[in-house]
Amino acid sequence: MTSPVYQTVIVGGGFTGLFTALHLAHEHYPRSVILIDKNERFCFKPLLYEYFDGEMNAFQVVPRFSELLKGSGVIFIQDAVQSIDLHQKEVKLASGNSYNYSNLVLALGSVTGYHHVEGAKEHAFPFWTQADAIALDRHLRDCLQQAIQTKDPEQRRKLLTVVVVGGGASGVEMAATLADFLPRWYGSLGGKIWEIRVVIIHHGQVILEGDINDSLRPIAEKELQKRTVPIEIFTEAETTSVHPHEIEYKINNQVKKLPTSTTIWTAGTSIHPLIKDLPISQENRDEHDRPLVTRALQLLEFPEVFAGGDCAGVQDKSLPPTAQVAYQQGSDIARNLKALALEEKLKPSKVNIRGTLLKLGINDAAANLFNTLEVVGEPAHLIRQGTYLTLLPTPIHDFKATTEWLDENIFHHHLPFKMFFKKMCKYWHRLKLQF
Repeated sequence: MTSPVYQTVIVGGGFTGLFTALHLAHEHYPRSVILIDKNERFCFKPLLYEYFDGEMNAFQVVPRFSELLKGSGVIFIQDAVQSIDLHQKEVKLASGNSYNYSNLVLALGSVTGYHHVEGAKEHAFPFWTQADAIALDRHLRDCLQQAIQTKDPEQRRKLLTVVVVGGGASGVEMAATLADFLPRWYGSLGGKIWEIRVVIIHHGQVILEGDINDSLRPIAEKELQKRTVPIEIFTEAETTSVHPHEIEYKINNQVKKLPTSTTIWTAGTSIHPLIKDLPISQENRDEHDRPLVTRALQLLEFPEVFAGGDCAGVQDKSLPPTAQVAYQQGSDIARNLKALALEEKLKPSKVNIRGTLLKLGINDAAANLFNTLEVVGEPAHLIRQGTYLTLLPTPIHDFKATTEWLDENIFHHHLPFKMFFKKMCKYWHRLKLQF
């Protein structure tokens, strides 16, 4: 007779997965915990723009899982998940290894959604991981270097035009970042910075439509025009195809072509293939085909399985796909896993949305705190970075990263903000467990 397996397997090392593991370690969970992710490093996605443009370093934004989990007792496996068998309670990996579980946590997030647009997957740059940021960085630097050397004005215009597809929060933050630091790069090469062109192509009537940052739209629209080069915004424009040196879009029923050497795709997400393939009936999935979970974050048909973040929908409740939601759900899953192990009653997950933070360029942002206070410009930038840094995993990493940031951004370069920072510390303390 085979002995029962008492271990929890977490697939996916994003916010939900990593914070579930860390909270289990902190709460002295009585069962072994295995965290599986294909990447070596955790990616703190809200700050990936800062890593991309050089405002923050790899230690702060993309720390190694081995460092974050050191001394926690959590076993980290760097491998790709090949299949998940909910009936046999088994996770199979690309390496050929497999793990049985007594409890499973699905934290795979979502994937870039190309929505069947011709050439988008092949020719547009996604922006999800450290590898994506590095690839885009190299490509853009190469484009600027070619532009400074070419004498053909049309070729130079194409090389210096960057198109961001999608006017949600990711598209707005990406475009704002590009419109500030690309001119710096090009100017340092001796180029004319006004030749840089950054364009947002958005299918909706307005940017940030239906987004959690919707209330910040008026601020965002103004700030996007204040960048080093103003950002062009094409609304009610449907991208129809992406080519290596051109993007096609439809506006007012007319197909137009825009020459560009760089297309960045931020136009939504799709369900992770592994989540899509789970044996879960359609009536227990939401409108995005994600499996529904109870208020305690358990799958309806498989209560030993928990799910959170982008890869699941909570019954009768709509939550935005943001870091603050995934972070809090990780904590709630850990609490309920421990309750199960101790045969205690499970509690419903309670997610508190305490405002929004939107990057609007280098040293610029907008913040809506507690839905009562709006802050704009450099103060909002400091709030945003300081808030996120207090959420970086593990106390040691949190302390190191935050003190490095304080020295660089407050006490070294921004002495007038010392008093402002002290006043905002109380806000960060309240935000710490919310974002």
